[in-house]
Amino acid sequence: MMQRPTLIPLLALAGALSAPAWAQSDPMKQAQGLFKPLPTQPPAVPGNPASPAKVALGKMLYFDPRLSESHAISCNSCHMVGMGGVDLQETSLGHRWQRGGRNAPTVYNAVFDVAQFWDGRAKDLEQQAGGPLVNPIEMDATEKHVVEQLKGIPGYAPLFAKAFPGGEAITFENVRRAIALFEATLITPNAPFDRYLRGDARALDARQAQGLALFIGKGCAGCHNGINVGGGQYAPFGVVERPGAEILPPGDKGRFAVTRTVSDEYVFRVPSLRNVALTPPYFHSGKVWDLRQAVAVMGNSQLGAKLTDAEVDQITAFLGSLTGNQPQVTLPILPPSVATTPQPKP
Repeated sequence: MMQRPTLIPLLALAGALSAPAWAQSDPMKQAQGLFKPLPTQPPAVPGNPASPAKVALGKMLYFDPRLSESHAISCNSCHMVGMGGVDLQETSLGHRWQRGGRNAPTVYNAVFDVAQFWDGRAKDLEQQAGGPLVNPIEMDATEKHVVEQLKGIPGYAPLFAKAFPGGEAITFENVRRAIALFEATLITPNAPFDRYLRGDARALDARQAQGLALFIGKGCAGCHNGINVGGGQYAPFGVVERPGAEILPPGDKGRFAVTRTVSDEYVFRVPSLRNVALTPPYFHSGKVWDLRQAVAVMGNSQLGAKLTDAEVDQITAFLGSLTGNQPQVTLPILPPSVATTPQPKP
């Protein structure tokens, strides 16, 4: 029953490696057929048109810990701007020092992923933005309380009215929509690999170019392809050989919890490899801190290939070329609380 999800990456790889001979003889053209450079401007979010007022409001909400029950946790607590969009923890600390069940994925370039969360339970950033707010392990609020909290901070009323003119402005849906639009701005263009894909053959050094050739030739690009070098499909963890229980905890069956389909046991959304050198620890369990080790594990588990030390070094060097320009975000000045603002509940 585990075979069905593997067909997509294997077919994708087969298509790539069966490209015309002229493309295979030209490494750049082969790469351009598998990957796309990140745009230099944020993409449009379907059904949620952006405006400066919405993005500015979304940034405030992203950094405001008062959206949590304790007033101690914000979106930025687990997805830190300035730290690769992650928190550098195996699993994140949440309400009352509880630990989340999975490693926090990066928010950077998440707008290009096919779905959000490791199991894809949120179809887009807008749906994802509301999840942690009401999760009892994370921010432990309720939709009603988030709205009450924001209405209890007078400075937010004109900001919401400007961002969402007409009708009731401070709603949970508008909170999600604003945060999603800010998150969509957190892209990291102009990595060396982006410059390479745009035609600059000198953007990769010799080791990185060798690593790219291995990345494609060994089969990594069967799952890690497209604009985000991953993030576009689901795949089982352990196509050839399942890793140990520490790396692949047997109690976490991944997408199966969403679909209840047996063939989705231990299936996860393929992570983007953009900025991967900045975002340890790795995998949904967060148990691997060394990127070289993560490369070796993937070779064994997904490809059935025991990579040599030199091959691991070269692929790791290529992955370093995926680090792009990091978002330059000025911390917002948040509207102040007043005497009637709902108080934190520790």
